[in-house]
Amino acid sequence: MIKMTKWRTLVLATIGFNFSFLIWFSFAPFTGPMAEEFGLSVTEIGILASAAIWLAPFGRILTGWLSDRWGAPTVFAIVLAYVGVFSMASAFAQSYSVFFVTRLIVATAGITFVIGIQHVSEWFDEEHLGTAEGIYAGVGNAGAAGGALILPRVFGEGWSGPLFESNWRAAFFYTGIVSILLAIVYYTIGEAAKSEQRRQATAESATLKQWLHTATRYGTVVLALAYVMSFGLELSMNGWLATYYREGFNTENLVLASTFAATFSVAAGLLRPFGGYVSDLLARKEKNILPVFTGRYREQWTFVSLCFIVLAMSGMTLAGLSGQVMLAVAAGFVVGMGCAFAEGAIFAQVPAMFPNSSGSVAGVVGGVGTVGGIVYPLVYAAPVMPSLHTGYSVVAATMIPIVLLCAWVFQPHVAERATEDGFVAASAGSTVAGEPSDD
Repeated sequence: MIKMTKWRTLVLATIGFNFSFLIWFSFAPFTGPMAEEFGLSVTEIGILASAAIWLAPFGRILTGWLSDRWGAPTVFAIVLAYVGVFSMASAFAQSYSVFFVTRLIVATAGITFVIGIQHVSEWFDEEHLGTAEGIYAGVGNAGAAGGALILPRVFGEGWSGPLFESNWRAAFFYTGIVSILLAIVYYTIGEAAKSEQRRQATAESATLKQWLHTATRYGTVVLALAYVMSFGLELSMNGWLATYYREGFNTENLVLASTFAATFSVAAGLLRPFGGYVSDLLARKEKNILPVFTGRYREQWTFVSLCFIVLAMSGMTLAGLSGQVMLAVAAGFVVGMGCAFAEGAIFAQVPAMFPNSSGSVAGVVGGVGTVGGIVYPLVYAAPVMPSLHTGYSVVAATMIPIVLLCAWVFQPHVAERATEDGFVAASAGSTVAGEPSDD
């Protein structure tokens, strides 16, 4: 039996999340062959990309709580197991309705994010937690890039195997097998916390009353909305960009279009630890980069990152309208950078603002944040858009109210009470900053 340490736990959680992202967006490189086989339009492909996120908001909130109650290894293994079964089932679907439903269930692989966040937090002390979570989330998110780069090459258009002639069916079947095997490994060697005392304390504090308190604080709500326009945006681009580069620039080469799309995923995933590091650095050195939020160092970096996303998305439209595919690829990389910086900044703020309820807040922020992945693909593929390039600037415009709300909450006199004041009045047993209630 392998003796788990905090670093082995980090590796296990990161591998699990990385593969979850790969299988979550394993459909993206194969939208062309699937559209041809099922007779799908570009708009219907956009709906499929959106559907990949439909169950994530509720699923993340629920699994964050279940991880506290049951322990991350058990919950992670259950999710990987049923995702693998339904991925294999989708490989045999003969009707689009059956295919759609099975892939909808496979898409819940994305809920594993909060499971791993909780698992890592149960092993690492506060001084190393930011770095550990940044590595976990950054390398894990890069699984989408791995899928875009690896799957089209392993299961190319000329695929011919013993079970399937269709390359996308083979990809879904064999990734399903890997998911089930990984579930067995996670359940077998994973340990929920570094000590039994910590495991019991976490389980006992996971009450509905405490969750409701932390979920409705101003700080939680504004970070969740900021995550909509950062991580939600990342999800939407992961499921859409391969189609965009193929349809928007007449790039019929499946591998080439997927490679273009992967540049975004690489930036959004691997640069995420940098976003958290800058937030830590500004807080540690008490460095003001936006005097309007004087003294709120993490908030300043988060706000800058969110503004960067809005500008980068506008640039994405301009790059696309130029007709130069490589310029559009570069613009996509810049958008990925913005997502990475903002996501790292947001999840540096979560444990800093709510040190004793970071799991509950992570579930809410991570769950609500996925809504962007549902809505934004519908905008990209909307038939009313003049072209496939226009949707990015439209999405950028919808982000402005979120940025303005952040500007209000991040003001020093509001930010200092953002963990105490909220949309639902605090109950008698609740305390500030996510401290456990007495019940």
